[in-house]
Amino acid sequence: MGDRSVLVSGGGVAGSTVAFWLAISGWSVTIVERSAGTLSSGSPVDVRGSAGAIARGMGIWPDLQGAATGVERLVFVDAGGRPLASIRTQKSGDHHNEVEVSRNVLIGLLLGKARENSRIIEGDSVTSLHQDGGGVDVEFRRTPSRRFDLVVGADGIHSTVRALAFGPEDRFARPFGMFVGTVRSHVPIEDPHTVLMYNEPGTSLAIHPAGGKPGFAFIFRGQHDVDYRDADQGRRLVESTYAGGGWLTTKALQEWGGTGERYFDAVTRVDVPQWSAGRVVLLGDAAGCISLFGEGSSSAIVGAKTLAEAIARHPCDPSSAFADYEYSHRKYVRPLQRGAGIASRLLVPKTRSGITIRNAALNALPFPNKR
Repeated sequence: MGDRSVLVSGGGVAGSTVAFWLAISGWSVTIVERSAGTLSSGSPVDVRGSAGAIARGMGIWPDLQGAATGVERLVFVDAGGRPLASIRTQKSGDHHNEVEVSRNVLIGLLLGKARENSRIIEGDSVTSLHQDGGGVDVEFRRTPSRRFDLVVGADGIHSTVRALAFGPEDRFARPFGMFVGTVRSHVPIEDPHTVLMYNEPGTSLAIHPAGGKPGFAFIFRGQHDVDYRDADQGRRLVESTYAGGGWLTTKALQEWGGTGERYFDAVTRVDVPQWSAGRVVLLGDAAGCISLFGEGSSSAIVGAKTLAEAIARHPCDPSSAFADYEYSHRKYVRPLQRGAGIASRLLVPKTRSGITIRNAALNALPFPNKR
């Protein structure tokens, strides 16, 4: 089985995880990653439930626990920074079964494990795919072309593999009506276990302690047509949306405008009717997601393991492998995606009355759910 080859496009959470498990099952794995380093918002993400068990199986759980942010609660504050309501951020309240870490830390650990048995092509990307019944001929921007038995598109919301094998992005991705921007913060953190969030109608500003590397997050509603590749568009949209805001908004905008190391993108709903086309299959955000909401990192880890197991069961039958994977993982992600609307209303109420109702509802929760 060692002569069976697979290309994984994308060295993020999903791509690194599937590469590790495919290599364990005997496949010759190559990962191509566009960014020479880790490219993401760096925002904290949760690893919980089945994803935690998979992380244990990869041997990275102790490292994840060591890198945990330690955050336990989200506190909503008024313009003066006074607490209005709060909620626990850990679903189980059990540090042994779930952990929150920086997304960059998670990717670094997963990619490090994948690197043990995979070839990594950094700073390159796929430019064309030509498949037949026996394999896929892949051309790269810089690396000489190669033929693979399978190709896994794990290259995110703006997936190149999806565009090449399934069609243009606008066929599968549509705006969720929200945007997110993140930037590092130099504001002193009083409580390393607490995220603070301030709301005005249609906007939220949060400061996350992030295990000693705090950051601001701007999450806001809007129907603007913004090109995610144009950094200045995102910068200007955040500045115009938050101008004159209360609490730490002035400081946050100073940090936002004073650095080139910021992250911005539209919150996007991705829905691909079928996740495979011949010998090409999509994984993670490339296949289906609501970015920012829906437990994307845990879902990506679980989906990657599900795909690797399906391929191991049907090594000579990609059609059956991909069908098994899609059937199983769609059942897993469906309830998570339904919860995205609830999460968006919790974090970014549309109206001032919505903010008041949200706070009142949280304050009425039983004590274990609160701070």
